[in-house]
Amino acid sequence: MKRVLITGAAGFLGSHLCDRFIKEGYHVIGMDNLITGDLMNIEHLFPLAQFEFYNHDVSKFIHVPGNIDYILHFASPASPIDYLKIPIQTLKVGSLGTHNCLGLAKAKGARMLIASTSEVYGDPLVHPQTEEYWGNVNPIGPRGVYDEAKRFQEAITMAYHTFHGLEIRIVRIFNTYGPKMRLNDGRALPAFIGQALRGEDMTVFGDGSQTRSFCYVDDLVEGIYRLLLSNYAYPVNIGNPNEISLKDFAEEVLKLTGSSVKIVYKDLPKDDPKQRKPDITKAQEILGWSPTVDRAEGLKKTYEYFKSLPATEWNKMPKEFVSNK
Repeated sequence: MKRVLITGAAGFLGSHLCDRFIKEGYHVIGMDNLITGDLMNIEHLFPLAQFEFYNHDVSKFIHVPGNIDYILHFASPASPIDYLKIPIQTLKVGSLGTHNCLGLAKAKGARMLIASTSEVYGDPLVHPQTEEYWGNVNPIGPRGVYDEAKRFQEAITMAYHTFHGLEIRIVRIFNTYGPKMRLNDGRALPAFIGQALRGEDMTVFGDGSQTRSFCYVDDLVEGIYRLLLSNYAYPVNIGNPNEISLKDFAEEVLKLTGSSVKIVYKDLPKDDPKQRKPDITKAQEILGWSPTVDRAEGLKKTYEYFKSLPATEWNKMPKEFVSNK
C-alpha cells in the first residue's frame, strides 16, 4: 500500500484529498496544526486503519516514521480573513514549512506536490492567465504575505528539483468551492451564502465588475490527482475557465437561496485582483483534464451543505469581510 502525507489535512482542500486518496487505496498520513483547519472535516477517517493523523506545525521539523511515496503540501491559510490576521504564520508555512516538507521528501525519496495559487499572478495584466505569465504582485501590500509566500514556495521547490533531482509537481489553484468550506473564511461564496442564511445584505466589494472563475472541489481534486501521477514538473493551472463577474455571481447565489436580502457595495480592497480566469490548455493537453461540474450543480450541492450545518455555524461569520476572493 503506497503511503501519502497530506499537510493541511483538516482544511477544505486537504480533507477532500484525504478522502480521495483513501478511496484510491492509499495509506494516508494527515498533518495539520488546526490553526485554520477543523477536525470535523476528517473525523470520519479516524476509525480507518489506513489513516493516521499528526497534530503538528510543518514550520517546525517534521518526522514521520516509515516510507512515504508522495507528499502533498496543502498547509497554509488561504483566505484573506486568515492571512491578514496571521501574516507571519502564513509566510512561515510557505517558506519554512515548504523547506521542511522538501527535506522530508528528499530523505524519503518521495514525490512532492505543492499547492500554489492563482494569487502568484497578483492583479494580472494578462488575461486569461497562462503558466508563463510572471504576475503583477505587490510584495509589501496586504496580500503580499500570501502571494509572496506562494511565489517563494514555487521557487524553492523548483530549486530542489534542479539541484537535488527531487520529483516535484506544482498546481496553481484558482477559486474553488464546495462542501467543507468554512462559512467564516471571508471568501465570496461562503460569505454570500452565510449572509443570505442570516438574512443580511450581501457584500460585494468594488462595483462588482471584477471577475472570478469558480471550480467545484471534486473537479479540482481530480486535476490534482492526475497531476501528481503525471510526468510534468512545471506549474499547471487547475481551475474552471467559466468566468463571471462578482455582481452576477452574487445574484446567482441570491436566486439559489431564495433570500430577499439586497446586494450592497463597499470599497474595493487594496490590490484586489480585477480579473481571474485560468488558461487550462496545459491541464487539458498534459493531464486530459477539464472541469465537468456545472456551476449551477456545484452551487446547489454547496448550498445544501451549508444549510445542513447547525445555525450556530451560520453566526460565526465576521461582520466585515476583507475581499471577495
